[in-house]
Amino acid sequence: MPDLEECSGVRYLRETTYTRETIKEIQRPAIAQVETFKEYPDAKKIKLPTNWSLDEARITPLVQKRRSLRKYEPEDVTFDELAFMLWASQGITAKSGDYSFRATPSGGALYPIETYLSANRVEGLAPGLYHFDPRNFCLEQLRDKDCGKEVAACCLDQTFMGNAAVGFLWSAVIRRCMSKYGNRGMRYIFLDAGHICQNLLVAAEATGNGGCPVAAFYDDELNALIDLDASEETTIYAAAVGKRKSAKQCSL
Repeated sequence: MPDLEECSGVRYLRETTYTRETIKEIQRPAIAQVETFKEYPDAKKIKLPTNWSLDEARITPLVQKRRSLRKYEPEDVTFDELAFMLWASQGITAKSGDYSFRATPSGGALYPIETYLSANRVEGLAPGLYHFDPRNFCLEQLRDKDCGKEVAACCLDQTFMGNAAVGFLWSAVIRRCMSKYGNRGMRYIFLDAGHICQNLLVAAEATGNGGCPVAAFYDDELNALIDLDASEETTIYAAAVGKRKSAKQCSL
């Protein structure tokens, strides 16, 4: 619709799209690097404790172990594990009036991000492409064949995306957010995707899995694979998830 295409937020999205042709010609702006850490040398420094005894510290090993994982064991992710990861990343956790709140925050409780799955090795689930319906907490099958290799090809031919047990593909229904927040809404869309992915990665660790976020993909190809109307909904983020080696295996 013209009302979306005229927005500067949407123009930015279109102008940063990758295709197999344009990626070879993209000129990176000559922006000087900056230090990774910022400090105030003259400020008083107060050391923080690291020997937490709070119940909340149970999350510590999950956060501590989280690293981008690109090599996966050949075993399946269980259906229960997948369900838990979907709930932790976008499951409905509370309701108030017309609002259904989810496990991750969203500006205005609008939740513009949709979750699609490329299921390759999930116990009890046929390989294929699925859409996650959080309202009914179910999967909707869109394709009934393994499309891992196609997903990997769309993601700049990164083979680990095809080797993963599950590929998570997140799209943004642009109008859902920008109809309320205008151009500022594009910021909120990206923030939402980051919240969702981080929760997924921590949930993956909790279930003996690991994951790797992916932001490099050919937009139009991935949209076509999922059969999205890119004028209204476009992929903006992805992640691969699979079984990690157990501590026992790693010690051998």
